[in-house]
Amino acid sequence: MRMLEVAAPAPPIQVSEWLNTKSPLALADLKGKVVVLHAFQMLCPACVQMATPQMQKLQAMFEGGEVAVVGLHTVFEHHDAMTPVALKAFVHENRLTFPIGIDRHDGDAIPMTMRTYGFEGTPSVVLIDREGRMRFQGFGHQPDLGLGVLIGSLVAEGG
Repeated sequence: MRMLEVAAPAPPIQVSEWLNTKSPLALADLKGKVVVLHAFQMLCPACVQMATPQMQKLQAMFEGGEVAVVGLHTVFEHHDAMTPVALKAFVHENRLTFPIGIDRHDGDAIPMTMRTYGFEGTPSVVLIDREGRMRFQGFGHQPDLGLGVLIGSLVAEGG
């Protein structure tokens, strides 16, 4: 795991509905914080067993601090099963507290943010620095220690 060679501005995320937040979020609103963008599907075993619990722990660790965890439910398969109603139940049952956006669909099977970011699948994670630049993008569950080192180095850069 290592940072991207070139830090490019993070594209906006396209969300049709938000959970766990009083108002819609935009990455631009989080400038000044390190953002951990967690792309997942509720029927993805690696997401459910490893990545989403990892994000919940990060949320609890940094709540109100220098790191913001943002979930993105990005459905590219089993569309009929992974509805917003099912996601709300999943979020409730798993006691997830970080903000979660539902990736917007425009008729394509692959949702808009997933296409924009070029995600290979779920889980995926993107680290965005305080200036809004993408510094890491990884597919699959990222080991706690490696992810922690990357987040810590971004926090240490200051604001």
